[in-house]
Amino acid sequence: MARKAPRHAEAERNDQALLEAAKKVLAVDGAHASVATIAARAGVGIASLYRRYRSKDELFQHLCALSLDQWIQAAEHGLQHDDPWEGLSHYVSACIEFSGGSLGPLAGTIAVTDEMAAKFTRSDELMRDLVARAHAAGVLRPDATAMDISLLIEQLGKSPLIEQLDRQDRTDLIDAARNARKRAIAIALDGLRPGHPQLPGTTPSPALLLERWEHTTKSPERP
Repeated sequence: MARKAPRHAEAERNDQALLEAAKKVLAVDGAHASVATIAARAGVGIASLYRRYRSKDELFQHLCALSLDQWIQAAEHGLQHDDPWEGLSHYVSACIEFSGGSLGPLAGTIAVTDEMAAKFTRSDELMRDLVARAHAAGVLRPDATAMDISLLIEQLGKSPLIEQLDRQDRTDLIDAARNARKRAIAIALDGLRPGHPQLPGTTPSPALLLERWEHTTKSPERP
């Protein structure tokens, strides 16, 4: 396999650093997160960043596409598991681990590109395959839908305790907080198993997550 050119490899490393930094900064600052703050956290020069991306929106659109790649990869790996429950469990755990849904604050503030739309469609198809396979095997409670699982990932993808300790630079407590988070994820996954009381309310509509991405107003530009 051909080796990547040094500049290309460096760009990929910078992209991943920016994506992880953006997730952490957006968790705290929301849609008002500044590119300067994200770049500083990622250790990427703001000048070199703007040489590659023409605007803040273009950067965030690219980061959303990268995040969707992670969802797609997690679903593909999940479908490779012979055990439908293990496959679904892997998908949910992986998406939570890389903070699935943490770019949600960008919804409605940037235009959805064709690339983002195509990757979302692919991600959604794969996830629904995982859910359908688990339902067919009888390992996923019948009233749990793909939307329920997407919402669960988004909720658990944020960890206020870990975020707080990270801001405080309390490295002595991070491992304990991550362990506690894993236990919470295990409890949530158990709730997806059959044999529990009927879920309350009505089945969430896909529009609940999709319509928030309609680009109606532009958020204030920050450097």
